[in-house]
Amino acid sequence: MANPHLDADLAQTVFHDLHVELGAKMVPFAGYSMPVQYPLGVMKEHLHTRTGAGLFDVSHMGQVILRGDNPATALERLVPVSIVPLKEGRQRYALFTNEDGGILDDLMVANRGDHLFLVVNAACKEADVAHMKANLADCEVEVIEDRALLALQGPKAEAALAAFVPSAADMVFMDVAVVESDFGELWISRSGYTGEDGYEISVSSDSAVEFARALLAQDGVEPIGLGARDSLRLEAGLCLYGNDIDETTTPVEAALEWAMQKARRTGGEREGGFPGAERILAELEKGATRRRVGILPEGRAPMRAGTQLFASADATEPMGQVTSGAFGPSIERPMSMGYVAIDHAETGTVIYAEVRGKRLPATVADMPFRPSTYKR
Repeated sequence: MANPHLDADLAQTVFHDLHVELGAKMVPFAGYSMPVQYPLGVMKEHLHTRTGAGLFDVSHMGQVILRGDNPATALERLVPVSIVPLKEGRQRYALFTNEDGGILDDLMVANRGDHLFLVVNAACKEADVAHMKANLADCEVEVIEDRALLALQGPKAEAALAAFVPSAADMVFMDVAVVESDFGELWISRSGYTGEDGYEISVSSDSAVEFARALLAQDGVEPIGLGARDSLRLEAGLCLYGNDIDETTTPVEAALEWAMQKARRTGGEREGGFPGAERILAELEKGATRRRVGILPEGRAPMRAGTQLFASADATEPMGQVTSGAFGPSIERPMSMGYVAIDHAETGTVIYAEVRGKRLPATVADMPFRPSTYKR
């Protein structure tokens, strides 16, 4: 069998050769050849990100600029999120929804003065761009093709980046900045996908590898693969698009009400006006019939995605299923998230999962499983 990183059908990021040089195991992910782990191994990579700093290649994500006379007002036609009051130099989590109230993608939206900068998921980027072009005729949708994207996460991330960009230390969670550096213009946000303090940094493809090497040379910085990225985000209670949220889940079912500000809700000054508003606003008022929750299995075995969930040990019909599950190295126990019937969604409720023909107990738990450490 050919090595996945040599598969001609897979796209490669600008860091591909560096990953191979660093001993990464490459796997197919969202149409790209991506590192799933390095010689350190998934467990140690996870723990290192919690104590030092992890460097992640996230160049498979889509980077998009939205320009127009009023791109914030325009974008609100596609998201149930308040974009208009977002201050310059700040970013916000958002959701594209469909006419049924399902989630087409989740994304980050930054106000950079005369335009918005969006980062969308790799597997959805072509569809997202087509969606914007079809529905935002009053805007220019520019896909950024000549820049790479790195995430630098963990308690030593600030010191590592500040060695090259001193002003990065002054940023707080969800700040964005465009900064000149020895590696060209960097587009920096203080955010990430691990529950740790850290940054996401867009860098010119021409300077990207040099910049990555410089960061890896800093004290406490190690390359981290997709395996640890998944367990880190799960400990942080963060959704993975395509697993925990998709076109069949609404923001309310997904417990993402916090992302929908008062201005877009019933009675707000810019109420509704987004795809699926009727269903989403009704669920905000009355609740949904199911809910994404945290799940802590008893014992040491993780309950993986697809595991059926039951209200009792002898129930004949499942009332939900696990969407993500792994062992949590920081919490030293298995953890899962998934959807359950609303009458079983309260924290502390005992439910049962069917694992290899046996009904095993688990407890509905609050997320994140481990407190986040963002710099507020």
